[in-house]
Amino acid sequence: MAWIPALVSSSSLLLLFTVTAMAATSAERENKSSSAGLFWSAAKEEGDLVHKSGYTDDSTATADDIDGGFSSLDGMLQWAIGHSDPAKLKEKARDVNRLSPSELRQRQLEIKELMEKLKMPSDAQLMQIALDDLSNSSLSLEDRHRALQELLILVEPIDNANDMCKLGGFGMIIRELDHSDSDVRKISAWILGKASQNNPYVQKQVLELGALAKLMKMVNSSSADEASKAFYAVSALIRNNVAGQQLFFAEAGDKMLQDILSSPSVDIRLRRKAVFLVGDLAECQLENTDKAEMPFLSNRLLLKSVVDLTASGDLDLQEKALIAIKNLLQLKTTEAILFEEFCGLGEALERMKKQLEDSMLEEDHREYVTDVEILRKEVELAFQAKLENVRDQLVTPLVLRLQLGI
Repeated sequence: MAWIPALVSSSSLLLLFTVTAMAATSAERENKSSSAGLFWSAAKEEGDLVHKSGYTDDSTATADDIDGGFSSLDGMLQWAIGHSDPAKLKEKARDVNRLSPSELRQRQLEIKELMEKLKMPSDAQLMQIALDDLSNSSLSLEDRHRALQELLILVEPIDNANDMCKLGGFGMIIRELDHSDSDVRKISAWILGKASQNNPYVQKQVLELGALAKLMKMVNSSSADEASKAFYAVSALIRNNVAGQQLFFAEAGDKMLQDILSSPSVDIRLRRKAVFLVGDLAECQLENTDKAEMPFLSNRLLLKSVVDLTASGDLDLQEKALIAIKNLLQLKTTEAILFEEFCGLGEALERMKKQLEDSMLEEDHREYVTDVEILRKEVELAFQAKLENVRDQLVTPLVLRLQLGI
């Protein structure tokens, strides 16, 4: 950091008194992140703000390389000017002009010390501190939880998530997925999901570090919360990411989805997330017509598990299933005959119609039920249109052959 030279101008030095007064009331306050209001990790001392982690992964960036607080003393002095009384500054200027060279140098040392006390750690520095804590094998479980909770908040802004990549932090978080403590695994998965959400840069690094297979395994956890957070991370990694979807298919992602959707004993929240992901993946395919459709979306067992959800007693789950079916019907690789004969979609939609008619008798949910019925009709029309298209394709060649006497 650049400090004022030995022979400083009186216009700058008069501000030292202002900064000194400001520091007197500020230096003892608790140190918090300016963006997230976080306390430093308990396992670190205040003087360890920019301590470089021994963990390097594939990155050489440090927190100071990414961003900081005031970049120079001049920056803080300019801040002080804007927050000071001009009349008092003039009075201080007269006092400054009477200082000797040695007193000026002493003031320089004092302001340097105050700057160190007042310097607020950047989010990147706070992330580095938390990562350094996690790399400490003797860290208590409580402090490990605290460090992860800090990272969970810090990685939410996309710039911070990108900085986490540069710091090489995601490799460390992925290793925490193997921790013996369920909460450590859960929060680590949550961090990966939050950082990867709509962020191709982070998705690429996390996928390359092998997180997807670990997270998919965690989805089978006996802890509903851990399984839910792991699934959230899986969804965030593959959403709008073709490479992630290909890897998901290679890791038998369709089988994972099918098992979740077809098992009534699975937590309802996880089943909702799973069917929503199916619909989202189908929609992604529809938006990227130049890309080959993912084969797992035409897996007949997966399709049947989605259709079967229309018989669920949970209206939210039924609605999400209808949205997924509607998107799936629009794919070129899904077969109308498969939906009709193997999945029984026609009968399922008819049963659902009667169920919704009964539900409309209840005043509390009538508006919501009406919306779901509108969606059900849209799915029914799309299904009939797809069937008609198939029949036309079968009938037309037959008619031509009859006309030609073949």
